[in-house]
Amino acid sequence: MKEGYVTRDQEKVHFITATVVDWIDVFSRQNYRDSVIECMDYCIKNKGMIIYAYVIMSNHIHMVVHSNDGKLSDLLRDFKKFTAITILDKIQNESESRREWMLERFQKATETHTRNKNYQFWQYGNHAEEVYSEKFLWSKIDYIHMNPVRSGLVKNIEDYIYSSASNYINKEGLVEVELAEIPKVDVLKESSFIKYLSQ
Repeated sequence: MKEGYVTRDQEKVHFITATVVDWIDVFSRQNYRDSVIECMDYCIKNKGMIIYAYVIMSNHIHMVVHSNDGKLSDLLRDFKKFTAITILDKIQNESESRREWMLERFQKATETHTRNKNYQFWQYGNHAEEVYSEKFLWSKIDYIHMNPVRSGLVKNIEDYIYSSASNYINKEGLVEVELAEIPKVDVLKESSFIKYLSQ
């Protein structure tokens, strides 16, 4: 079955979503969120990953991302494979009250696909959307950074540390982010994030 979203131009910036199988709230635990951060950091330093914005929610990740090598699909495949292996190892070998239930769900997900033999952690596909304009870019950055606020996790976007909002607001964050240039003209009047940065 072909994915509804295809990464046609591997050299362009894309907005992607990676979702855990069955929307399992794996990332409600800090150690698994930290595994994603470690993998992002590794890919930035060693794999040509450029991240403009990201957020780690309880069961999915959003990123505005670019491959410096022009091989975005390969980069995202490796990123998802490495995070899956790392997190599955932690689920099996560290303290986890939901271990049996989660592993059962991940194992069941392999029944409909032949690629994974033991466990499938991520849903297939990245829902990649090519960033075709400055307005579209900022609409996605805005969406990413407002996600934890809309979900009721924090009141202020910079208070959610597993997001790039603090990179933009405080000039520091958990991973190195390529800051998108704030539009000099009012590209996105409805953008909560741009309004926030302009204060």
